[in-house]
Amino acid sequence: MRPRIVFVGAGAVGGYLGGHLARLGHDVTLIDAWPAHVEAIRAQGLRLTGLEESQNVTVAVPALHLSDVQRLSRERPIDIAFISVKSYDTVWATHLIAPHLAPGGFVASLQNCINEPAIASVVGWGRTIGVIAGTYSGELHAPGEVMRTVPLGGTQRVVYAVGEPHGRITARVEQVRDMIAAIDSVQATTNLWGERWSKLCVNVMRNGVSAATGLSGNECDRDDRIRRFSIRLGAEAVRIGQALGYALEPIQKIAPGVLAAAGAGDAAALDAAEGTILATLAAGQRSAKQRPSMGQDMLKGRQTEIDQINGFVVAEGAKAGLAAPANAAITAMVRRVERGEIAARPENVTGINA
Repeated sequence: MRPRIVFVGAGAVGGYLGGHLARLGHDVTLIDAWPAHVEAIRAQGLRLTGLEESQNVTVAVPALHLSDVQRLSRERPIDIAFISVKSYDTVWATHLIAPHLAPGGFVASLQNCINEPAIASVVGWGRTIGVIAGTYSGELHAPGEVMRTVPLGGTQRVVYAVGEPHGRITARVEQVRDMIAAIDSVQATTNLWGERWSKLCVNVMRNGVSAATGLSGNECDRDDRIRRFSIRLGAEAVRIGQALGYALEPIQKIAPGVLAAAGAGDAAALDAAEGTILATLAAGQRSAKQRPSMGQDMLKGRQTEIDQINGFVVAEGAKAGLAAPANAAITAMVRRVERGEIAARPENVTGINA
């Protein structure tokens, strides 16, 4: 019997992966908090688009509003529950689905930030794994429509990583890896925490900056001052991650040591880091429509994950005895924009002197 799969959160990340798993014949149910999105999926299917023609499909897939989840108690239990909500919603989302798990069922964090501890606080570490959408980017474009804004990984880059908190490759990690492999490039990792912190570094460099400036990802990269500030953000996160003992992976194709040195004022390292970012920009590997998730949240008037991304780095740095002044400054700036005290504009970042 096919495993029964649910996605709690059917937006840009969960909707994309869940929709394509449904397309491939897996038993998938999507759960989401936005009524218009759920109703659109029910009425016309989930429309998935991307940069390649193969990504443009409409998939019929069951969709539930949060108020419908209680009906799962009368149905076959859930074998795999992907949590794909904002980080600040992780605990309640896990509580929502936990009563409906099969005896051997487990929960996978498919999110930004480091949320496995929050999930484990509800279902236990033995039922928790991580799935990292390392180089994926997308947007819930409209009700019932998820738009991917970066190319498929193929053989050029690994997009997803699946891992256990304890680092061993288990049958369930291989099961999830094999499901995703039919959609995009993926690896089973023995370094979940290093992969998580490395993706956090990417988000640290891109999300808050987009939210504070109102710019797209490409527009941020084109601006010399904003690009260099994002490097400082990433460098702080690298140094703190290394101090906490994480084995970091390349960050936007930049070696962690190079990124750390670039942020510390090493001219050669800065040239190398900027060169890598500009080469990616020149290669057109990101749609002009691509906007980091926090930038999308700001445009749509939603709560951002600033406290779980840049603010988290500041808090973890304090544990390691390391300051993160650039991350503290962007966290404070995004909060001001979020509260409506100031408008999102490039000067919010170019004027930071932290």
